[in-house]
Amino acid sequence: MTIKDTHDRTINYLRLSVTDRCNLHCRYCIPHYDVPGAERRTILPYDDLFRLARESVSLGIRKIRITGGEPLVRPGIVEFLERLSRIEGAAEVVLTTNGVLLKSMADSLRRAGVKRLNISLDSLRADTFAAITAGGDLNKVLAGIDAAQEAGFPPPQINVVVLRGVNDGEIPAFAAFAANSQLSIRFIEYMPLTGDPNWRSLYVPSDELLEVIARDHRLTPVESMDGAGPARYFRLDEGPAKIGVISPISHHFCATCNRIRISSDGLARGCLLSGETTDLKPYLMRGDEAVREILTAIIRKKPLRHNLPEGQYGYGWVAMSAIGG
Repeated sequence: MTIKDTHDRTINYLRLSVTDRCNLHCRYCIPHYDVPGAERRTILPYDDLFRLARESVSLGIRKIRITGGEPLVRPGIVEFLERLSRIEGAAEVVLTTNGVLLKSMADSLRRAGVKRLNISLDSLRADTFAAITAGGDLNKVLAGIDAAQEAGFPPPQINVVVLRGVNDGEIPAFAAFAANSQLSIRFIEYMPLTGDPNWRSLYVPSDELLEVIARDHRLTPVESMDGAGPARYFRLDEGPAKIGVISPISHHFCATCNRIRISSDGLARGCLLSGETTDLKPYLMRGDEAVREILTAIIRKKPLRHNLPEGQYGYGWVAMSAIGG
């Protein structure tokens, strides 16, 4: 079964957040000041999250990405992932993590049926990493990357949010890291989701960072990697390493967007950068048929595109940690 929105896009990808908690405090993800109108909502129990995933699969969802916050901080996450991996018809369960707890959990995640990992790593310098994450330990993340590969996962995708004047000077170092480790590095344009009116001072367009890499390396465009989503990929110096860019502002990919998002507190979004949400809790109380009907409605009315290039930002000052990325 497949399901399409009113713009004829097949929607087959669910990003499901299991918590808004995190063991890091990244500056681009969690506001460092009070957010007007913000309120803390109760997160859904695993049984309700499982029902939402199961009914999404019944509608045609074929990939479920578990996000947070940091999903590995929620107790019982491994057992929940194992339940998800057994949903009939689900093609794959994948996970995005900051890697801090990965060293001790990689084997369990692999056994639970998680197919692939995305790992956030915004600096290769311990001091810069700590500054971006409010005290995070770079060595724990690097150890987690090693543990994931030792557990038998495919080479993880490494995600880097580029911030001008903060870590943009490390772009050549990340390219070298990709070449030496044979990992794929994805550079992500900074998105103004914390309501910062000065967000453009931190923004680095993907074309600019590709120009920086091209000074020292030969970049050859390649077809999108399996599960790569909106990333554009380039082979690095004809070797196995790849560089990817995700460009939601400079080269928006709305025309091919295939996903919906559900936050840990049960708010569904057809677009990450939209202020329109639907509270799924009342529908969970009415039964599975009601859940399927509202999910279908959310998919059908998925907006054609976001409006960030027109200068809008913030969308109700919702932190990335509450949306699930």
